[in-house]
Amino acid sequence: MSTTENYEPRPVHFHYGHADTSQISDFDPVAVWRQPCQVSPGIYVCGDLDTQNPQVATGQLAAWVDIGITDVIDLRGEWSDEQFVAQHAPGVSYWWLGTHDNGGHQTLEWFDDGVDIVNKSLTAGGQVLIHCHMGINRAPSMALAALLANGLDVVTALTRIRAARPIANIAYAQDAVVWNGIRNNVPEQIVSEQLKETQLWLNSHPTDVAWVISRIRTAEVAA
Repeated sequence: MSTTENYEPRPVHFHYGHADTSQISDFDPVAVWRQPCQVSPGIYVCGDLDTQNPQVATGQLAAWVDIGITDVIDLRGEWSDEQFVAQHAPGVSYWWLGTHDNGGHQTLEWFDDGVDIVNKSLTAGGQVLIHCHMGINRAPSMALAALLANGLDVVTALTRIRAARPIANIAYAQDAVVWNGIRNNVPEQIVSEQLKETQLWLNSHPTDVAWVISRIRTAEVAA
């Protein structure tokens, strides 16, 4: 997996199955919500499929296939699209690693499973889309773990994710740092420094997550 410093992430915009790389507004959470945002070569972060509207969801899947997605990691504990993906995009591998989004901690095993899928897919030449419901906390946090495991420093990884996906709050960033430290035998002192760097970055790059969620919730109700 490439973690070159000069990689410039950007969101990918699609509409009803047509994919392109047009810029989208950094200030419209609804516009970003279900857009696949490339945080690193081969790794995208996104919100979920709109399966309440099958025609739209089918278009989303087609757009994912158009940009080369081979593996979808679904992190929602509250829902699964396994049957929908199998029916409408049988060539895409669907992985369900459902978990909570209650602001607590994520387990080491959860990160193990997700990063293992990412690395195996990329090694095989695939491209991975990681999503939760809104693409605010769970999916960006898993992407962060994958970037750390592949050698990116935490500040660069956080910056890259936020640049690609401006609504990413990354609530489980510190869990990802701890996971990487344990699984990759990072000295405890360095992990402690990385945790401080993570908290400093989050404090200095705040998101109005309540406003973001409220905008998306309003759009869901209106749909």
